[in-house]
Amino acid sequence: MHDPSHFKPAWWLPGPHAQTLWASLCRLTPRPVYHRQRLELSDGDFLDIDWAQPAQSPDCPLVLILHGLEGSSRSSYVRGLVVALQRCKVQSVVLNFRGCSGEVNRLQRTYHSGETGDLDQIVRWLHHHFPNRPLVVVGYSLGGNVLLKWLGERSDDAPVTAAAVAGAPMQLNVCADRMEQGFSRVYLWQLVRSLRAKVHRKFAHKPGIVDLTRVARCRGFWSFDEHVTAPLHGFTSAADYYQRSSARQYIRDIARPTLVVHAADDPFMTSDVLPRSHEKSPNVALQVSESGGHVGFVEGAGIFGLLPTYWLDNRISNFIVEQTRS
Repeated sequence: MHDPSHFKPAWWLPGPHAQTLWASLCRLTPRPVYHRQRLELSDGDFLDIDWAQPAQSPDCPLVLILHGLEGSSRSSYVRGLVVALQRCKVQSVVLNFRGCSGEVNRLQRTYHSGETGDLDQIVRWLHHHFPNRPLVVVGYSLGGNVLLKWLGERSDDAPVTAAAVAGAPMQLNVCADRMEQGFSRVYLWQLVRSLRAKVHRKFAHKPGIVDLTRVARCRGFWSFDEHVTAPLHGFTSAADYYQRSSARQYIRDIARPTLVVHAADDPFMTSDVLPRSHEKSPNVALQVSESGGHVGFVEGAGIFGLLPTYWLDNRISNFIVEQTRS
């Protein structure tokens, strides 16, 4: 029998790219009915959060979900977890990072891999309004890096029961370099194209803030982060941004039970992103699978193993149930 806590890829999805692309492009996931709530921030901007089904009870666990780069509550991996949590009678709410909810945010700044202030505000808002409910935070990819960094920064002061992370780029410079290689450039081009389009929409009528001609020439993360992310968010350069925002250096200070799921063949990064033994808090359970791609983890079930099932949804939802109902 296959141990359900360990991932076994579908035989018809060999390799990291098949796993990544199927989960991203081919997955059929029900669309949860969301209720959107806008939270006004003290700096004059706003955050949109999307609530899934109503709570089953006053003490029902609550899960805050953080999406990845250029994702949102509509991303397939987010919807998949929301549906899995509904089966467990756990309520979820999705944080759309600034500018990711379908509406351009008001301020010049936006979101990035090391921005933990917005997460801190949302967690404290949820804790204040639902003090008797176990609160768990789940982060995917960029959202996972943000979550790990925040957990390390807050340490014993983090008002959450537990956390789970998948596919986090815990060493950003390593990921930026890896994305320049081989087929991974296809993912890079798509993400940078989306980022460039968003910058053009945001600053087309605000000349001088960002050099849009230079932005149009950006082909990778190093150039985009050098000319957009760094100057908009107070970093001296892309290298400075990567160094200060990478989560690996914060993992030793995490004080809450945290599951970190990682695929060794993730085409967005190399194993160099993983924390070394002396860098890892004893509260962090690092689960590394040989395969799975980037937030893929597609298994096969049914006759001849042809029915796709999504191991990551079950792994994270089971962890949440264990942490909140034990």
